[in-house]
Amino acid sequence: MYKKILVPVDLNENGFSDRAIEIAVWHAKQSNAELHLLTVLPGIHMPMVASYFPKDAADVMKRDVEKQLKQFATKHIDADVVHRVHIAEGKTYKTILKYAEKLGSDLIIMPSHKRSKIDKAVLGSVASKVVQASPINVLVVKPQS
Repeated sequence: MYKKILVPVDLNENGFSDRAIEIAVWHAKQSNAELHLLTVLPGIHMPMVASYFPKDAADVMKRDVEKQLKQFATKHIDADVVHRVHIAEGKTYKTILKYAEKLGSDLIIMPSHKRSKIDKAVLGSVASKVVQASPINVLVVKPQS
């Protein structure tokens, strides 16, 4: 079955990642797989962006997000499931794909947000971009109605 499962987590979207992690934990237990939780931050170290913040703001933000992600993991992942947390910067879907390759993941489990048709047409969704570009299986968890 699966050895390494990558679960992108958006800490700003209450409830969307909860269901995805629940399903990921189930799959991890079935296959004795490792879970890797990933939160992707926008390019806060880019020169143009960084110039608007104090010098250490990016590092402080990264530490804060890592703490939040660890709390999320503790809340949602049973102690007997091996897991790790990762914080990265960049374009979300590209960073998810890069981490999947870097970690040797064989499955990505991610939530899909409820979006209007116009949002999808104009913006596209991260989940659909990951599905289109991923060389490995992607399980997209739809929000509950």
